[in-house]
Amino acid sequence: MVKNYGQSAPLGPVSYAPDGPAALDCRHRRLLHMPMPWIRTVPPGEAEGLLRQIYDAAVRRAGKVFNVVRLQSLRPKVLHASMQLYLELMHSREGALTRAQREMIAVVVSATNGCHY
Repeated sequence: MVKNYGQSAPLGPVSYAPDGPAALDCRHRRLLHMPMPWIRTVPPGEAEGLLRQIYDAAVRRAGKVFNVVRLQSLRPKVLHASMQLYLELMHSREGALTRAQREMIAVVVSATNGCHY
């Protein structure tokens, strides 16, 4: 479970372990004892202007604001550009790959990198 006290979001594979330490492979178990960096973020309840619009769209699309979105919250214009790139890459009807194929590739890359996302 990700701990977030409205100011920061943890980074690293350990913070996102869905089933606790038992579900982690050996490489990730070693990381359990490493300090985790924290990045200050803007909580959804404090978002204003462009960031509020981005957060509201995230909630409509996914039901919540994921930490991967919050990590860029201090720079709403950069977050907006990043979200536009993501949406174009993953949701566009252009290109040779279907959306399902794009999602499958993302899952394989995430698993290979030991990333919960």
